Amino acid sequence: MAIKKIKTNREYRRSRIKLRIKKVVNGTNERPRLTVFRSNKQIYVQVIDDAAGRTLVSATSKVEAIANNKVTKIEQARLVGRLIAERAIEAGINTVVFDRNGYLYHGRVKSLAEAAREGGLKF
Repeated sequence: MAIKKIKTNREYRRSRIKLRIKKVVNGTNERPRLTVFRSNKQIYVQVIDDAAGRTLVSATSKVEAIANNKVTKIEQARLVGRLIAERAIEAGINTVVFDRNGYLYHGRVKSLAEAAREGGLKF
């Protein structure tokens, strides 16, 4: 992943963290990568097989069951974590490698990861 022209210090910091993480974290067919993207309003999760270069399972907070709930963003992330765990286990995926994608492990990212663990995913 090449570093592109970055506008703010925050984006530069996150891109450096992403590079450090990507050196270590790789998804395989046996143990795919669970990656998180969070925007200001939504949260997105994908289970990716990096060897094949394809997404196996995904979940988002835009799903009607989650989007229609009037809950905090942390609770919304928890619901997405449970949803990704259900979908991954349906697809036959039990163990994953967690990729926080440059975000700090607290708040929405932490609640999503904990909910996915409670849902049955191992990482």
